[in-house]
Amino acid sequence: MELGQLHFLVADGDPLQRQSLVATLRHLGAGHISEAANGHAALRSFDGVTAIDSGQIDLILIDLALPGMDGIELIRHLAHAKCRAAIIIVGVQGRDVLFSAESIARAHGVDILGALPKPVLAQSLAALIALRLVPQDKDKDGARAARPLLTFEEIGQGLQAHQFEPFFQPMIELETGHVKGLETFARWRHPRHGVLDPVDFILPLQQRGRVDFLDWSMIEASVAGCRTLHDQGLPIAISINLSPHTLLESSFMAQMNACLAQHRMLADYITFELPESAVLSTDLLFLERLLRLRMQGFGLAIDDYGTGCTNLQSLARIPFSELKIDRGFVEGASKSPALATVLRTCLGLARSLDRRSVAVGVETEADWDFLQGMGCTYAQGYYIAKPMALDDFPAWLKDWRQFF
Repeated sequence: MELGQLHFLVADGDPLQRQSLVATLRHLGAGHISEAANGHAALRSFDGVTAIDSGQIDLILIDLALPGMDGIELIRHLAHAKCRAAIIIVGVQGRDVLFSAESIARAHGVDILGALPKPVLAQSLAALIALRLVPQDKDKDGARAARPLLTFEEIGQGLQAHQFEPFFQPMIELETGHVKGLETFARWRHPRHGVLDPVDFILPLQQRGRVDFLDWSMIEASVAGCRTLHDQGLPIAISINLSPHTLLESSFMAQMNACLAQHRMLADYITFELPESAVLSTDLLFLERLLRLRMQGFGLAIDDYGTGCTNLQSLARIPFSELKIDRGFVEGASKSPALATVLRTCLGLARSLDRRSVAVGVETEADWDFLQGMGCTYAQGYYIAKPMALDDFPAWLKDWRQFF
């Protein structure tokens, strides 16, 4: 989608500031712009939940100091209404306040592109809008391809037919440029719809409480893929995302050990990644299971660190080996003092606990250079490589090694 096709909503209580934002958008090429002088008017612009769901407004510029309903309250209402529009926060407040507002918006789950201080510069605004201009999937007639609506039964049939496979994204040691390992991402090679991401099939599994079906499919295929690479002279380690519910299955350890034995793999080459929200658990059985994983030689990574509320006491008692820092604290940290401070704190925490740090979402050379300077252990993201099929990895690795 091009910028001129987007429908913007500018919500700002100051008429001069609002007109300035509108003029900047028109200068950038925007053609469809609505305005709102206060938070209530902005919410009414969506005409209720129906308009929010239909995506009639693509991007909203929200001033924090909106009269009647301030920007934070408006964002909360939009989040509750499952708003699909992207949001850019603007305000005269300091960068620390803007950063806090952006963090709260992210916690609400809205599509927040960033926060800009006033007066808003055209170049800065264009850079954030560009994040919204992602290519749309199209069918053969050029129309936007709709996401397939897949049932639990269809997903089960796909799993039984071994149509699911792991794609692998490299993790690089920043100091040396060496490949540390590969994180696996579930993909479905659907016979009609092509390669599908988890967004297309994870919800029915979650609703039925059977994410373990997908977990075990990925575990088996990932360990088998790891064995294939080892047989090719590439002793690479892999990281596998794991649901806490799968980990708590009574047969988990026995099945995992059987899988390792079948493929002649050592636990040392396998790291399990669990979301930060999961490791907040005080369930002793869950903590025991984490400890047994480490006792047997498995790695354990806390994923999406920074998005939850893990305290130092929780971190100290969890035997994790890696701290994976959420992309929200990595992207743009080189240009944001507030983000840089949070990122530096996360990296320092990992070092103080003698754990490895992994920065996720490294998209640019600036991100890479900044992380190197801050002493991050590993990096992962599209700047390095997108997730790829197993057969594509050896050729990618050969090309990568030409630079290091």
